[in-house]
Amino acid sequence: MNYPIKILSTRPVDNLLIEEADEKGIVIDCISFIETSVSINQDKKKQIQTIAQKESTIVFTSMNAAEAIIESLDGIKPIWNIYCMGGTTKSIIKDYFGVDSIKGTGKDASSLAEGLIENGAKEAVFFCGNIRRDELPQLLKEQQIDLEEMVVYETNTTPHSINKKYDAVLFFSPSAVESFFSVNKIDVSTILFAIGNTTAKAIGNYSTNKIVKSDSPEKDSLVRKAIGYFNSTQ
Repeated sequence: MNYPIKILSTRPVDNLLIEEADEKGIVIDCISFIETSVSINQDKKKQIQTIAQKESTIVFTSMNAAEAIIESLDGIKPIWNIYCMGGTTKSIIKDYFGVDSIKGTGKDASSLAEGLIENGAKEAVFFCGNIRRDELPQLLKEQQIDLEEMVVYETNTTPHSINKKYDAVLFFSPSAVESFFSVNKIDVSTILFAIGNTTAKAIGNYSTNKIVKSDSPEKDSLVRKAIGYFNSTQ
């Protein structure tokens, strides 16, 4: 294998990780293939603050939704029973709402839904983006759990044509996978890294290349997985 190893990350990563990789002969380029923006108007903000006035079961499957809701609460800390993804999403929620507010976590939307079902939830509010997966709403519907969905952020794809050959590409969401492959093809030897099962499944729709999944649903975990993978093959 030729060195340095060249990795493309489809979203920004911490500079310390880039430096850590560089010390091990791995160069990481960061190019964002999606952009997100908060989409909460005054009417939605009033709805959110009304929900905040009572004990509610809340679902978050992304850090973007969590950050958008926290911003709209204006310092209010409601008594919510929260089900969320692990990793960064969980950390953001724990920091604002407190660890006791978290009643369940999951590696993907399906496992999150299973947690709500097992705990006997009757209804829930799902704060999500405009491009959300169907698994969680479908599973809850099958169990007759009333789910109110509210779109609080929007995801837009930002495709970029890549002319450089990379040894690996890191994907952090199905949207980024779609954006990347809409304008790019990859070499058969390129290793594809996925943040979780849903992202790995999306990659499989476009490529038969080797897919390596992160050990946990955290951005840093995926980057370190890639560093470790190539470090062990030297």
